Amino acid sequence: MSLIEELKRRNVIRMAGLYLVAAWLTVQVSSTVLPMFDAPAWVPRAIVILLVIGFVPAMVFAWVFELTPQGVMRESRIDRAQSITPRTGRSIDRMILVGLALIIVLMGIERVWFAARTGSTASPAAANGPASGAGAPLPTAPAAPNAIAVMAFEDLSPAHDQGYFSDGMAEEILNALTRIRELRVLGRSSSFQYKGKDVDPRRIGAELGVAHILDGSVRRQGDLVRIAATLISTVDGAAQWTKEYNGKLADLFDLQDNCAHDIASELKIVLTGGQRPLVDKVTSNPEAYALYVEAQTLVRDRFGDSLPRAIEKLDAAVKLDPSFARAWSKRAVAYAVLAQYVASDWRRNWDASEQSAQRALALDPNDAEAYAARSYNLFSQRRYVDMVEPMRRALQIDPDNESARYWEVNELSAMGHTRDSLPRLDALMANDPDNARVIFYKSFMSWRQHDRDTLLALGRRLQALGSPWGDVAMSTYFASTGDCESGVKPFATRQRIFGSGISGSDSEAIFRGICSGGAARAPAMAIIVAHKDDQWVPTLWLEMGEPERAFDMFEHGSAGLSDAYLNWLWQPEDWSRKARQHPAFQGFAKRIGLVDYWKKYGWPDLCKALPEPPDAFSCE
Repeated sequence: MSLIEELKRRNVIRMAGLYLVAAWLTVQVSSTVLPMFDAPAWVPRAIVILLVIGFVPAMVFAWVFELTPQGVMRESRIDRAQSITPRTGRSIDRMILVGLALIIVLMGIERVWFAARTGSTASPAAANGPASGAGAPLPTAPAAPNAIAVMAFEDLSPAHDQGYFSDGMAEEILNALTRIRELRVLGRSSSFQYKGKDVDPRRIGAELGVAHILDGSVRRQGDLVRIAATLISTVDGAAQWTKEYNGKLADLFDLQDNCAHDIASELKIVLTGGQRPLVDKVTSNPEAYALYVEAQTLVRDRFGDSLPRAIEKLDAAVKLDPSFARAWSKRAVAYAVLAQYVASDWRRNWDASEQSAQRALALDPNDAEAYAARSYNLFSQRRYVDMVEPMRRALQIDPDNESARYWEVNELSAMGHTRDSLPRLDALMANDPDNARVIFYKSFMSWRQHDRDTLLALGRRLQALGSPWGDVAMSTYFASTGDCESGVKPFATRQRIFGSGISGSDSEAIFRGICSGGAARAPAMAIIVAHKDDQWVPTLWLEMGEPERAFDMFEHGSAGLSDAYLNWLWQPEDWSRKARQHPAFQGFAKRIGLVDYWKKYGWPDLCKALPEPPDAFSCE
């Protein structure tokens, strides 16, 4: 009897087939399920290695032992005349067929599930309005070979106290890569959501729609800095290239520039103009630059004590280098939004922001962020016509500037231009689908279009991202459905995170008055009256259905919450409609400058001019 015949007789070949089918199923299930639990990347690899190693012992076992109707027996104890067991062979064949059927089913399930997963997770913010189908999330496009995401760099400093600096280094390299037009660089918010998580690069690639990720670490010890960078393919999770950059703080610009150029070279991108610098040397003081790098992460965070801490670092940076234009413009941004998140004096903040912006522009007339900060300050000061030109200038200088693009949407939506806001939001989300502030505005603009499903979907997505903006969206959703008890806590959080001095319990009582009405209305109104100096009071009066009180408080108050007040005028709720259709709205809009803006730049989507009397209009 030949070896092949003996292998067949002992069912070794059948067992090899069964082993391979079972191994394939194990690998597929583990590679799909383990990433859901953020299992370390080595776990799936270890499973594959163990299965490969286990093949030989399994075949030896199949040779030595025989699966018979009476159970597993040593082959030597089986009568040779009865050792060929057709029933056993057929049983193994059936198991192989069942395994193959499971493979086919799993492939189908994975294909459908993965498509849904990619659509809802990778680009949840890309939900369109009703015109594109009930606001369902758009599926992520296949990863382009030139698409890359820069991960938050790990802090490997001895004291592990350089987290903001490490994030800032990654962001600076990301910004350098965006100057390579041949690259599509995913936005920071979407990339940095994986910070501190051991996620398989293949999963990241699928969720973000990128072919490469740049991972790395930063070690800072005194004046010495080491940046380690690794370019990883999301096709197979393998490292394509890795390199370390060592130097002093004074060398940071060169280190970042070298890293960006090396990545371009590795991706076979020939830079227009040859080895042109991708990183500008914005200051000659390395300590000032290090402070700026940390501060920009804090400014982006907004909530809690992030802004005061950022301003402290920026103050130190401009003290070290008074000619550091970018630090001045970032300081202008921080002061422009400070009072919105931390209770403080609006007028003092406007002055500090304006002075910083003017200082930045005196040093660098092409500082787009300084122009954007000036526009937002004018917006907060209700100088709505004046805010337009600085924003246009900012976008003319740098069409990709995130602050300018976001604040442009902010201003347009507050002026009632929902239809103009939506394509700009979609453009922002196309490259940064997990930017929480942008997702929030998308949820609200969708709700203005009566798309409650998208409001809910994006509110939940914001909560999954751990963003406080989720509470703002969800409190609106619960109020719109009449689920008052579910909306109580998100509403109280909304008030707290935006610098309101009203306590949590009082905020809950106010929400019940807004949502439930009836007997809950009088206690809610009493609380609002008792907090007449709170910057959120004009908006709360709107939500209470008291437009005349709301108009009076906003017009004669000192708060700069133009966005958090005016945006509430264009909602689909009855109280919002009541406010914009109230006779007092005509004079109010004229006196605070809205009508002048509308006459020059277009009437809101829900309003139109009337022929008589002058400046009269009507709203839906």
